[in-house]
Amino acid sequence: MSSSTGLTIGELEANYSLYCKALRRLLQEGRSRAAIERTVCWSRLAQLHLCLPGRYKAPDYLCVVLKRDLA
Repeated sequence: MSSSTGLTIGELEANYSLYCKALRRLLQEGRSRAAIERTVCWSRLAQLHLCLPGRYKAPDYLCVVLKRDLA
C-alpha cells in the first residue's frame, strides 16, 4: 500500500490506537464508506490486518463494531 511506504510494522503497531481513533471520528462525522476507504487510517489498518491478521481485525470489521458502539 503506497500510503504506508517507509513505515515498519512496529511503527504501524505503535500508532494503531490513533488509526482507530481517526476511524471513529470519520464515522462520527458521517463520512461515506467510500470516502473512509480512501483515508490513510484505513490503508494503515488494512496493512496491519494483512501482515498480522491474528492480532489486528480488518478495517471493515472495525467499522461495523465502531458503528454499533456509536449507535
